[in-house]
Parts: sequence; C-alpha cells; structure tokens
Amino acid sequence: MRPTQMTVGLREVALKRKELRALPANKKDDFLGAHFIPAVIGPKGRPFVVDHHHLARALHEEGMEKVLISVLADLSQLTKEEFLTFLDNRAWMHPFDASGRRRTYEDLPKSVDKLVDDPYRSLAGAVRRAGGYAKDTTPFAEFLWADFFRRRIDAGQLADSFDKAAKKATTLSQDKSASHLPGWSGPDD
Repeated sequence: MRPTQMTVGLREVALKRKELRALPANKKDDFLGAHFIPAVIGPKGRPFVVDHHHLARALHEEGMEKVLISVLADLSQLTKEEFLTFLDNRAWMHPFDASGRRRTYEDLPKSVDKLVDDPYRSLAGAVRRAGGYAKDTTPFAEFLWADFFRRRIDAGQLADSFDKAAKKATTLSQDKSASHLPGWSGPDD
C-alpha cells in the first residue's frame, strides 16, 4: 500500500502497536475484520491509503503482510498526474513534510514504512486524548492541530519533555487562537 501523506507521529504508531499486542489472540482477527484501511485504487491497480496511516504503519511493523482495505474509488484509469491532482483536490492527500511545508507529489513515500516522524502529529494526538479537542471528520484535522502547536511549542522543548509539552499544548488548545481548528472545544464567551 502506498501512503498519501509523508509523515506520521511515531509515538502514535507505537500506541497502535501496543494496542495490537494487547489483543488476545482470539480477538485479533475480529479487530482486523472491523478496521479496514480506506484506500483508493490508483494507476497500475495500486492501493493508496487515504486514512488510518498510523494503523497501517503499525500493522506493517507488526509483520502483517495482508490487511483489509475499503476501496473508496477506483481511479486506476487516470494517469499518475491526474490521479495525484484528483487526490489532492479531494483532500485525500496531505503532501506536507515534518516541518509542515508542502512538498511535491514525487516526495510522497512509496510505502508506509517510509513515512517520516512528525513529533507534532504525536503531540496533536496526545492533546486530543487528553480532551484538548474533539475528534473531527475534517480530513487531516490532526495535522492542522500539529501545525498550530508547531508554531507555539519549541521543537527542543518537545524533544526534551514530551509530557510537559503535551500539558502546555492542551492548555493552548483551549485558547481562542485555536477556535478556527476542527474539534475546538474551548470556552465560549
């Protein structure tokens, strides 16, 4: 499977792996049967993951060679450029690097094991789990939060003390300056 983004939060992947390992052996098939990976079929019949990249990476790291996908569209008849443009315009792609900078389509990794760590994406996940904002269906909502935190929390602080940075980010998530972000749940004056 090919990813449609460049980064994941490796802390998030580690949490998914921990959840997978904690499943009793007789429940793993049920879990996998209930967690399809949303994908679009692209040129040459290749599946491109459009969501659940963290789970896809975790399954890969756990040695799962086959996973179930939910095909959202078969766009195999499109040229590569048409396909990538279509994905981008449908918000089925997030071509941004670990610094939050937009990159070219050619920079997308060819497989989920090549996804690069974005620690701010892990921070966004930690803040959501702490109740800093609500889960939202906006495509790549967590990356919008990651970019918000990227501009407000120093990378050195994040690397030195993730937990301390997460507390600061949770407080920031309630600020009016975050009210434009999906799932914001701060106080309403």
